[in-house]
Amino acid sequence: MKFKIALIQMAASEDPSANLKKAVEKIREAAEAGANIICLPELFKSRYFCQQENPSNFDLSETIPGPSTEALCKTAAAEKITLIAPLFEKRAPGLYHNTSVVIGRDGAIIDTYRKMHIPDDPLYHEKYYFSPGDLGFKSTKTPFGKIGVLICWDQWYPEAARLTVLKGANVIFYPTAIGWHPAEKETHGAAQLDAWRTIQRGHAIANGVFVAAVNRTGREVPAPGAPGLEFWGSSFVSDPFGVVLASASADREQVLVQEIDLALVEETRRNWPFLRDRRIDAFADITKRFSEE
Repeated sequence: MKFKIALIQMAASEDPSANLKKAVEKIREAAEAGANIICLPELFKSRYFCQQENPSNFDLSETIPGPSTEALCKTAAAEKITLIAPLFEKRAPGLYHNTSVVIGRDGAIIDTYRKMHIPDDPLYHEKYYFSPGDLGFKSTKTPFGKIGVLICWDQWYPEAARLTVLKGANVIFYPTAIGWHPAEKETHGAAQLDAWRTIQRGHAIANGVFVAAVNRTGREVPAPGAPGLEFWGSSFVSDPFGVVLASASADREQVLVQEIDLALVEETRRNWPFLRDRRIDAFADITKRFSEE
């Protein structure tokens, strides 16, 4: 089966309403280009607020369903596309998640995924805001086969990709918000970006699936005098053998549209049968934090 996917690489302003409006415009642009499944970047509706621990940022959250999903569901129905939309979910007072919804062509929410791995690094203070996901790793039925959604920090974990594939996903989407610390870019920037691409291409190869990673772009400084982050864009689509089929620029907004053929999943797995040869009888220690003999 052949179909087109689209990754919407965006820069975020300080106005959530303007960001949502821009996202809707770019969804329509992708649909006009023939995209069947469209994915927005992580937390697209606002600037990346996790650079600081600020309780007022919880005001950016919203319920699911809520105002944003209402607008996006209408757009998906009007354009007859499947849409992946990552949002700051308010589940209950004091309980928040980094969440992606999958919206079907009829405008209904057909699945929800909550980010499982929550980072806590300089300028990425997500543990302050988000509870870890509790819905597990999933795959979602669409008219174009099963897809999986993982979010940003999840993309570094081979277990997350493998378990998503074992649920039947043929394409893994990774909505992302990742960039350079300005002080590190000159010395470590190229290696960091290469590591990000390499680990995800590795998931494609190890599991025989397409991988689609969509990042934001632009410099975001949360307060005067703060270092900020320079998001490195570079959204890309990889085939099941790790070949990059399409890649976006580092420094500008872009709607990246790529046709994929699921027949390549079958072809790749016949020649590289990693799922067949897994030693599931020997993997018990994978559920331990560390296994030192």
